[in-house]
Amino acid sequence: MTGPAEVVAWRPPVPGLTEVLHARFTDHAYPAHTHDGWTLLLVDAGAVRYDLDRHAHGASRDVVTLLPPGVPHDGRSQFPGGFRKRVLYLEPAVLGADRVGRAVDRPEFADRELRDRVSRLHGALAPRAEELEAQSRLAFVVERLAQHLDSAVRPAPPARNARVADALRELLDTRLVEGLDLSVAAAHLGVSSTHLVRAFTSRHGLPPHRYLTGRRIDLARRLLLDGLPAAEVATASGFHDQAHLTRHFRRMLATTPAAYARSA
Repeated sequence: MTGPAEVVAWRPPVPGLTEVLHARFTDHAYPAHTHDGWTLLLVDAGAVRYDLDRHAHGASRDVVTLLPPGVPHDGRSQFPGGFRKRVLYLEPAVLGADRVGRAVDRPEFADRELRDRVSRLHGALAPRAEELEAQSRLAFVVERLAQHLDSAVRPAPPARNARVADALRELLDTRLVEGLDLSVAAAHLGVSSTHLVRAFTSRHGLPPHRYLTGRRIDLARRLLLDGLPAAEVATASGFHDQAHLTRHFRRMLATTPAAYARSA
């Protein structure tokens, strides 16, 4: 028995990512095609058979699949019942043209840590992207992919750097509402994005995106107690809208912004 496909796609506001695709296919088969950028694939149910550059491969829950830009590939379900997948499309420069040939030779990685990193990135992108969290998680995904392609997978080195950690904290404190671009901050401080996140977490006990959210909640609480409507407080404290504020407010304080304001 066949059924309709289920496809959800959106463009995240995260540099380096061009599209997110979540899909379930029962009997669909992709014809041979190419993409401009890198295709990063997680299979969550079933399995996929595909040809890449005229060589047969398979994708399942046991591997993370990376298809390089400009190389023909197709795809179809390996078993009756179809498959379910999550896909990230990355800009070509994220991993560089020099790694295309290595990805053609080895497009699958049996790496649980990498799969966890990619899955957590998907979680940060839906339904609304938490920009700093998504940028951080993308940096860790790209770091691990580059290590695989360069045959240099290794444990993360210690990142004790009080200077850059404190400098990032000062930047976050001055940009609570507008936020900041992680890669720009890292370049400004002369380190990689992953080193910056690790250094901040080691120094301050939580990652930068959680610190920023906590500071925004503090600001929102003050504005609510000053009598501003919750919808205005949301945008004035750096959240997308009132629903976005409410979600984080509940997580932090187990109540809504409106109820918190009424308690005064």
